[in-house]
Amino acid sequence: MVKVGIPRALLYYQYYPMWKTFFEGLGAEVVISPPTTQATLAAGSSRVVADTCLPVKVFCGHVLALVDKCDYIFIPALRSVKSKIYNCSKFLGLPDMTRAVIPECPPILDIDIDINKGKRRLYQYIYELGRHLSRNPLRVRKAALAAWGAHREYKELMINQSLTPPQAIARISDAETPPPSPDQPAIALVGHPYLLYDELINHRLIHRLEQAGYRVLTPEMLTPEQLETAITRLTGQPYWTYEEEVVGSGGHYLESGVDGAIGMIAFGCGPDSLMMDMVQRQAIKLGTTPFMSLTLEEHTAEAGVATRLEAFLDMIQRRKRIEAKLCV
Repeated sequence: MVKVGIPRALLYYQYYPMWKTFFEGLGAEVVISPPTTQATLAAGSSRVVADTCLPVKVFCGHVLALVDKCDYIFIPALRSVKSKIYNCSKFLGLPDMTRAVIPECPPILDIDIDINKGKRRLYQYIYELGRHLSRNPLRVRKAALAAWGAHREYKELMINQSLTPPQAIARISDAETPPPSPDQPAIALVGHPYLLYDELINHRLIHRLEQAGYRVLTPEMLTPEQLETAITRLTGQPYWTYEEEVVGSGGHYLESGVDGAIGMIAFGCGPDSLMMDMVQRQAIKLGTTPFMSLTLEEHTAEAGVATRLEAFLDMIQRRKRIEAKLCV
């Protein structure tokens, strides 16, 4: 059986169920790289220049972890998934960059996804991708339709049951995931999935919040309408493909009455810096929800993240005590 490797980085948390369904529908076995470790990050960093952003360094480390474990590695070039809304350059050139810095990489299955080129071109690219595993166009079409259905179910599961992507993936795999309690105080996390759910990069931030007794809210738990409304309110119209993960979720949660919000960006990321600044300005303007911004890079110390988080949660508790006294 042909093995297709999928790196557990970058777009993994958005699209893994869809990709898995597609390749398994074509008779392939899907192999996922292990969770990120310090060795993963070090290996990826050794292949690229120092100015490369942290998520790409982690991605390269995951590709290296799949070498000799699969026949192909799937790396799409995601240009645009909405009309006239474009992706970061790191996604556009990801297949070519991987070939250049990891020459021992297995053959790369790449697909150019750009809604601006029309649906017909997208369908052609899907068939070209599927032909690596099956020459039957009907089988490719069936696998693609099943993949799209799996993606919609995955999104609806996270919205309807307030699950994070790792929880939803575990639920799809029939693993037990305890539902969050609606009575717990809530902290919203704002940022891209490859930062929010990689426990090495963010030093187990979600786990720390849950241990402190907080319910975690994430961008995936919001409907497209809620995200688009928040973006329109803050910026007028979106420009970047994943702007809803930062501006949309940040704008919505700041006005929703959560106990606090934490924004996470990667050091050196220009678009994220601009978008998070918009969210931070909105937090200051409203003045109702405590907001903390974390900038993560490969040398970020776990003690520093833990200390900042502890101080932030202490501030929220003091704020609640003061408000309770004023209400008496």
